[in-house]
Amino acid sequence: MSALQIREFGKASEVLEWEENVTAARVLDEDEVRVKILASPINPADLNWIEGTYGTRPVLPAVPGTEAVGEVVESRVPSLVVGTRVILLSYAHGWQQQRVLHRHEVLPVPKELSIFDAAMLKVNPATAWRMLHDFVNLPKGAVLVQNAANSGVGRCVIQIARACGWRTINFVRNPETMTELQELGADLVCTDDEEGKQRALAYLNQHGERAMLAFNAVGGESAMRQFDLMKDGGVQVTYGAMGRRPVSVPNQFLIFRDVCCRGFWLSRWLSQASAAEITVMYEKLMELILMGGLKQPVDRMLPLSDFAYALERLKASDCRGKVLFVPHA
Repeated sequence: MSALQIREFGKASEVLEWEENVTAARVLDEDEVRVKILASPINPADLNWIEGTYGTRPVLPAVPGTEAVGEVVESRVPSLVVGTRVILLSYAHGWQQQRVLHRHEVLPVPKELSIFDAAMLKVNPATAWRMLHDFVNLPKGAVLVQNAANSGVGRCVIQIARACGWRTINFVRNPETMTELQELGADLVCTDDEEGKQRALAYLNQHGERAMLAFNAVGGESAMRQFDLMKDGGVQVTYGAMGRRPVSVPNQFLIFRDVCCRGFWLSRWLSQASAAEITVMYEKLMELILMGGLKQPVDRMLPLSDFAYALERLKASDCRGKVLFVPHA
């Protein structure tokens, strides 16, 4: 069995190691399954986890990989027979060939779902779904605002909002992605600067409205520009910090506009939600994927041994989609 692991925190390219002969997995206890990992993507959170700057720090040595899809190859759970395809609900440690998991740590998924859609199901679609449903009761036709619209979560927000009958104003740093996001269903795509904000304001003024909901994954000036686009009492949800700048809220928006700033972290939601709530959410997302209403592009599928190339691929100017590890390739 092989795996990628870290023995110290740091840049992934410097601390990630490929172990070709990892010790064989232990004997199963009751209510456990052995899962063969089929695919696991590289997410931005994985790189932060490796650096030691994520919301949790693992005990080292440790295997990264936030999410993964696998197949049950041995089971002591009657409802999870050998051959069942599952996604891993806890931190997946997915950059390895095999894992032993408790039955509560996995969720069965249909084989009609491709392994790549299943591998990317846990994080970005669920983050988008929860933010769209948990903070504001949006009526049909409502408009929301987001930055980092070309990110994995941003793309999911556009498609899920479209399916639910909501409109999106989307800010991006790279103008080359505008057409692609419009094809996904974005109502308006603007550059993330003052000129883009003025375009968004013109759109909102034309429709006589403001946004009740805003998603921020950047911080700094990008986050602050959103306040001018929001209704009184609107909610800004921060779920990322790509710009590594804090969210600064001018007093006027808090005092006179009653703008509310919230945060969202999917790991916390998954740890607090009931099994039924988790199942219902993922079933709705899987239905949307199978109907063609939610797509996440894949750039490369690579074996664990090609991790150096995989990390370089993330920074390539022509990278279009997720890079996934296929541990048994």
